[in-house]
Amino acid sequence: MILPVFRLVPLALLAILLGGCVPQRSTDSDLAAPRSRDELTALVSEVRAYERRIGFQPTRNFLTFAAEQEAFPFCGYVSRLYLPYSYEDPAIQWLDSVSEQECEALGHDADVSFGQTEAVGERESPVTASMLAAPVDRLLYLVIHEDCHDQFELPYGIEEAVCNVIAYNAMARFSEERYGPLGREREAVQRYARDGARQSHLTVAHYERLAALYARHDRAGISAPALLRERERVFRRAERDLAWPQGTMNNVWLANTMTYSRHFPLAERVFAALGRDVLKTVVFFKTVDAIKPTAADVMKKYRLESDATVEFVRAYEAAMVETIEKALAEVGKAPVNWKS
Repeated sequence: MILPVFRLVPLALLAILLGGCVPQRSTDSDLAAPRSRDELTALVSEVRAYERRIGFQPTRNFLTFAAEQEAFPFCGYVSRLYLPYSYEDPAIQWLDSVSEQECEALGHDADVSFGQTEAVGERESPVTASMLAAPVDRLLYLVIHEDCHDQFELPYGIEEAVCNVIAYNAMARFSEERYGPLGREREAVQRYARDGARQSHLTVAHYERLAALYARHDRAGISAPALLRERERVFRRAERDLAWPQGTMNNVWLANTMTYSRHFPLAERVFAALGRDVLKTVVFFKTVDAIKPTAADVMKKYRLESDATVEFVRAYEAAMVETIEKALAEVGKAPVNWKS
């Protein structure tokens, strides 16, 4: 078969495309009734007013409508014998302008994943057709998570986790104010946030099991066929735990989800240390953003020659973890201006 030539997605655009691509959906399909543009605009305006109270600066996301745009598709593939670190791992080939059938055709000797996300961050994202029909819990997550990306310039492996912790807790607080203690919408939003946090921890556990398996293979401890058989057991268990459709888990999806999950426990710990206060958490990570090491600093420290490698991605995240830990240790030692 002669495959068509596709355009590889540049790294900066990749992170934008995958900005809302957490494979989690609403657990209450009854709340997915289509809404009008006016209804959505009013709801987004209320969310924006709340965002200002938690330290967000205004963004230009969701100010326009793209009725012809159902969602933003993406396709990724990688060797079955390699476990990528995250969606930034150069081993994953990401493509755009590709159909689901064309994407699946790439999967003869590779793990392939095709997906679509309703919105993108850092790109003045329009309201898509899928957003107009999204359940309120998914909609609130998308708006807050994508607006969160516009607040920081952190490495994506850090920023995805930070924005999930902020989004889950902000949407839960907003729903309490918006829908009251007995509203079905409030319960759906709270459940979405709880499930998202739980799935982040489960993702880390399953990824670590798979990483140990791949490490054995790399040491020639098991053969390639044995690796592929054993990883299927890990995938099936992960699908059950994460409530994914059977047969859909592979290395691309797991690496993508891991980008949101690897540093989620750290971001949660920061949130807890700051009294579970969303505003303080936003201000804290804006402070971290201002003092973070540069890419050049990281390359010098770890003696790296390029920032286009998985070694750089790992090193930059490690440097950021160190920066966050030091900043957290300073909390309480000196007065902090918690106003944005």
